[in-house]
Amino acid sequence: MTPPLAVNSLEANTLYVAFALLPFAFAAAWALAAWRIRRGRPRREAWRYSLAEVGAVVGSVPLLFLGLTSREGANALQLVPLVDLADLAGAGPRRIVEQLAGNLFVFAAAGFFLPVRFTLGLGAVAAGALLAAATLEALQFSLLTGRVVSVDDALMNAAGAVLAALASRPWWRRSRAVAGPEPDPAVLRSAGRDWRVTSFEVSRGTDRAARC
Repeated sequence: MTPPLAVNSLEANTLYVAFALLPFAFAAAWALAAWRIRRGRPRREAWRYSLAEVGAVVGSVPLLFLGLTSREGANALQLVPLVDLADLAGAGPRRIVEQLAGNLFVFAAAGFFLPVRFTLGLGAVAAGALLAAATLEALQFSLLTGRVVSVDDALMNAAGAVLAALASRPWWRRSRAVAGPEPDPAVLRSAGRDWRVTSFEVSRGTDRAARC
């Protein structure tokens, strides 16, 4: 298997542009939160949802752009699990960092922010990341050149999303706890009957007191 190229100018420039656009991303989150607040959403919920949505997009698009860019050479296909990871044992530190970091961070932003925004568990995050990673690998093999399509890449993509979801778990657990469970309709109906009975008894007592 051909070793991955070192960080080239396209990758470096993409990262520079992504960091340069962070203020605009925050401005978009602010505008989205302000729109939600005007529509009656609680302030904390509006900011949490808006930051999560913008963060998931902004954190994923640059890495997906790099993943969908052609390179020199022919495509390679590796469908045996753990072979590429075993090859890293004898690789240099730079290649190890590039391979691991590059694959772990592809869907890390989505794994971190989407459970904060939506009701998703770790199983849903893992399944969604695996499906997205398999789609990315298929697009690389069918549409691009110079890409190494590997099962291990997809596994590391999913692992990065799950690890990021675990990192954000205190926030999305707290957001659901704040929302609380939906009230039981039967309890509401019972409470309504009790209120009507109590109101009726109070009105009867008031009439009796007036007659006395």
